[in-house]
Amino acid sequence: MAISETHRPADQDQLFGHPRGLTFLFTTEMWERFSYYGMRALLVLYMTKFVLLPENADNVLGLAALRRFYESIFGPLGVQPFSSHIYGLYTALVYLTPLFGGMLADRVLGQRRTVVLGASLMAIGHFMMAFESLFLIALLVLIFGNGAFKPNITVQIGSLYERGDPRRDRAYSIFYVGINLGALLAPLVCGTLGELVAWHYGFTAAGVGMVIALLVYLYAAPSLPADERARAETSGAERRPLGRGDWRAIVALIVLLIPVSLFWATYEQQGNTIPLWADDYTDRHINLLIWRGEIPVTWFQSFNPLFIFLFTPLILMLWARQAARGTEPSTVTKMAIGCFGVTFANLIMVGAVWQAGGAPQASWLWLIAYFVVITLGELFLSPIGLSLVSKVSPGRVVSTMMGVWFLTSFFGNLIGGWLGSFWSVMDKSAFFLMIAGVSAVAGLVILMFNRPLRAALGQ
Repeated sequence: MAISETHRPADQDQLFGHPRGLTFLFTTEMWERFSYYGMRALLVLYMTKFVLLPENADNVLGLAALRRFYESIFGPLGVQPFSSHIYGLYTALVYLTPLFGGMLADRVLGQRRTVVLGASLMAIGHFMMAFESLFLIALLVLIFGNGAFKPNITVQIGSLYERGDPRRDRAYSIFYVGINLGALLAPLVCGTLGELVAWHYGFTAAGVGMVIALLVYLYAAPSLPADERARAETSGAERRPLGRGDWRAIVALIVLLIPVSLFWATYEQQGNTIPLWADDYTDRHINLLIWRGEIPVTWFQSFNPLFIFLFTPLILMLWARQAARGTEPSTVTKMAIGCFGVTFANLIMVGAVWQAGGAPQASWLWLIAYFVVITLGELFLSPIGLSLVSKVSPGRVVSTMMGVWFLTSFFGNLIGGWLGSFWSVMDKSAFFLMIAGVSAVAGLVILMFNRPLRAALGQ
């Protein structure tokens, strides 16, 4: 199916009170996130239990050179610290390449063609993960594919709505549910296949999910908005310089990069060191009427998206009531609250360490409490940030600015990988206190710049 540059959906083409394109973008993102989180749920376990072990590591192309590079900086690395660095590097680069994917869309291909390119590369990369010798090459292909895909499908959500349409924020919250529906299913399907059957079955399932995402997107073409690049060329905005207000908004978004990066560095421990806690320090036995046995480690990665479903309507209701009373927090304040949520989540894990000190392992209920609190923190920051970028960025550079915003996850994951490398050498209560402290600093920095940022962003 051709990907038109100029077609825009008819105004009357609505579904559930929103443009029909939202449903297709929701479904595309759901399956793409299924593939990403399915692979991520297995990644650290795959490295520590199989591919980085001495008897397997020599089979991986390029791994010896990567190890030499890291050990030249950090000294000799065991399997766990080395896997943490690889995890951090991979998840960081996944969020660096959207900057270049956004520039590619804004200047050359447009959002639609760039999304198709990215989805195709990601499908190939997931299938390559089924072959251990191609492990690092597969990660590289996934990184480039995600860079082309992620900023441009996110921008298209905002492009469905006119400036000032109050449905835009709600649309991003709905889109965020799609992200987390895929993230909920991924560990249950890909994680179970990889952990309990064979690693390559889990990675192949992730590849199938990405193929479905690509097919849905191609089918949806008639319902998708015109590319922002085509709109700018039609209106003549492509030739006009950015105004003073445009630059104020851009600078304000860049200022937010530092504290939001620290948020992601701490938040992303749930895919890095939290699985190791669940594997080694958690009593995962459950004894219920409907099921008895041991909870697989990868299943814990489903709790966060599950709580996204449960809490998103409640958070939206809370903000609606606060708005009616004139007490709704500003966008910037919400982001600070999100950082403090991660702080409290890690303080809960300090409690889990104290309990485990007097018992062989900590109850799995501590992890439930951790995921409840960290999810609330996420809802106050992540979808709000995406909506903010789509609202305040100048139209002709909106994909680039979305890529700039994803740099917060690049720096956050890079820092998070470094923080995670201390897991095997630090007392666990000290480790969680360190993570809590970093997220608290991020929240305090955002509050310090609250007033000037609100003025610059018009929020």
